[in-house]
Amino acid sequence: MQELLSIMRRLRGPGGCPWDQEQTHESLRPYLLEEAAEAVDAITAGTTVDLAGELGDVLLQVAFHSVIAEETGAFTYADVERYIVEKLVRRHPHVFGDATVADSREVVSTWQAIKAAEQGDRPRRPAQRVPSGLGALSREAQTQRLAGHRGTRAEVQAVLNTAPDSGEGIAQVLAAVVAWAGAHGIDAELALREHTQQRLEALPEGGDT
Repeated sequence: MQELLSIMRRLRGPGGCPWDQEQTHESLRPYLLEEAAEAVDAITAGTTVDLAGELGDVLLQVAFHSVIAEETGAFTYADVERYIVEKLVRRHPHVFGDATVADSREVVSTWQAIKAAEQGDRPRRPAQRVPSGLGALSREAQTQRLAGHRGTRAEVQAVLNTAPDSGEGIAQVLAAVVAWAGAHGIDAELALREHTQQRLEALPEGGDT
């Protein structure tokens, strides 16, 4: 990791790479999303060699942002490392402390309780709890979980029958499908990604049609 950080400092420093020198936290946002998505693709494909490479690309983004922050004195990579280590220890009292849990669901509830306590038990607005950078289907799924909404096939059909032929109508149908998927424990974002990948692999090579 220190070698990677050193490389990024050289790329950003005098005599380095003009493109790397121009980047900011804001300009790198699409690359962070893209690299995370490609890592997910490697997991879906089951190619461990590709996964190692894609995780390296994700780690590059961590190093890139850390070096940018280091230049302004905002934080360093050591702060990033320390933050996640301390958080993992703090939120796993059943491993690193004396607490006990019965199952994974209790682990999740304990995690959420500790997280709330860290924030002074101040409830966060729903918009703060659902990252805006998520894919649209994933973001809708998280919003529905917060609302306690569970959908059905009948609801999807009803929305299809009444939704207007407009952007809002399409959004209503997609939201209903996400709710239907969630009711069956299916991640709509991943399901559609896998479906799209299968279609892409079935397309003939060559051409842009």
